[in-house]
Amino acid sequence: MSQATVDERALFKIGYGLYVITCRDGEKDNGLIVNTVMQVTNTPNRVAVAINKQNYSHDVIKKTGMMNVNVLSEEAPFSVFQRFGFQSGRDTDKFEGMHTGRSMGICVLPEFINAYFTLKVEQYVDLDTHGMFICSLEVAKTVSDVPTMTYNYYQANVKPKPAAKEEKKKGYVCKICGYVYEGDPLPEDFICPWCKHPASDFEPLK
Repeated sequence: MSQATVDERALFKIGYGLYVITCRDGEKDNGLIVNTVMQVTNTPNRVAVAINKQNYSHDVIKKTGMMNVNVLSEEAPFSVFQRFGFQSGRDTDKFEGMHTGRSMGICVLPEFINAYFTLKVEQYVDLDTHGMFICSLEVAKTVSDVPTMTYNYYQANVKPKPAAKEEKKKGYVCKICGYVYEGDPLPEDFICPWCKHPASDFEPLK
C-alpha cells in the first residue's frame, strides 16, 4: 500500500483570480492584493475572502465588518500590484494621488477592474495564519467585459521577468509578488516582506 503524499505543485492547478480588497479605518483608506475570493452560496449570496493576519487590512475589516472586492482585469499593469501589494498600509497611504469612487463609503478603484462587490462580514473563521471572512453581498456592479486577471495570467504577462544575472543567483522568488530572497535554504517560517505570503509560496530561482 503506497503512502499518501502531498505534491504542493498540484495546488497551483487550482484557478485563482486577483483582487484588490479595499476597506476604511476611520478616515484612512487602505487596500491589498488577495487571490482567495470565492462565492460559496447563492441562496443567499455569500462570498468568502481569506486575508493573512499580518496584513493591516485584516484588522481593519475585522473591526469594521465591511470591505469592497475590486476584481482586477487583464488590463491591470504591474504598478497596481506594486501599489497595493509591495507596501504596508500601516505606514503608507496607498491611495495617494488616486481619485477613486466609493461604494457604501469604501474606495472603488477607478480603472483596471471589471466588477466590484461591497461585502458585509457575517462570520469570521480563524485559519491560524489567515482569517476567513464569510460575507453577505450588499452591492455588485459590472464595470467592463475585459477578462478577469488570473494568477496564471499575472505570472505569464504582468510580473516582470528576472534579469539574467538574478537568474544565476541562489535564492527563492515569491510566486505572488516576485520578491526575491537571496540565499539557500529558505527558512520554513519566512514571510514575504512585500505581500506577507509564507515560504510555501516561494519557488527556487531558475
